[in-house]
Amino acid sequence: MKRQQIAAGNWKMNKNYTEGRQLAKAIADGMDESENLAILGVPATHIKAVSGIVKKVANLEVAAQNCHQAESGAYTGEISVSMIKSVGAKYVILGHSERREYFNEGHELLAAKVNTVLGKRLIPIFCCGEPLAIREAGTHVAHVKKQLEDSLFHLKKNAFSKIIIAYEPIWAIGTGVTASPQQAQDMHKAIRALLADKYGATVADGTSILYGGSVKPANAKEIFGQPDVDGGLVGGASLKAADFLQIIHSF
Repeated sequence: MKRQQIAAGNWKMNKNYTEGRQLAKAIADGMDESENLAILGVPATHIKAVSGIVKKVANLEVAAQNCHQAESGAYTGEISVSMIKSVGAKYVILGHSERREYFNEGHELLAAKVNTVLGKRLIPIFCCGEPLAIREAGTHVAHVKKQLEDSLFHLKKNAFSKIIIAYEPIWAIGTGVTASPQQAQDMHKAIRALLADKYGATVADGTSILYGGSVKPANAKEIFGQPDVDGGLVGGASLKAADFLQIIHSF
């Protein structure tokens, strides 16, 4: 089974409404029907407008950067999956290291969010990864295994097969430091082995695993060329149309 190759951009808390529309339009205009899937993870205020812009490109979609685990309720300032879906997003980024660190999102909460997203027939892009201390201690595979077990491995095989995994070495996010292509490959291969142990080779071989750690035009081709790396979750380089398009073209 050929896995889907994906270039996903995470704009984080950047670009006002006008700037976001301009960026989305430039990316849409620079793509063609032969490209692999690209996903724009935009601020919630931009989802509806950007969804309208990307409609003309069959392989360009929109993701929300987060959601609440409840379907509705008295949660002032939060955004439900139903709201996200109603304005055109098809994907939701969950478990990003910044959400884990700054907003104390733990395994149990993320499991609930995964359930809610899947229940509304949207696709989670589930982030996992280790900080520098864990990497230096050599326990990074065990650390990621715990994240997957506690937030995803309750899912049945059919549900899990809809998940996209994004491995993000936290020590390489926004630091300018990038895991070497071999480091990325080794971890992606280890994650795929964990999935195979739980769900079998067919599901593991069909799961897209993205690399998220300072992907740039200069290194994307080599990283994406690794056998178990199926694309990237791109931060800073997704904020410039020319850079993100070059990354999309890197497959």
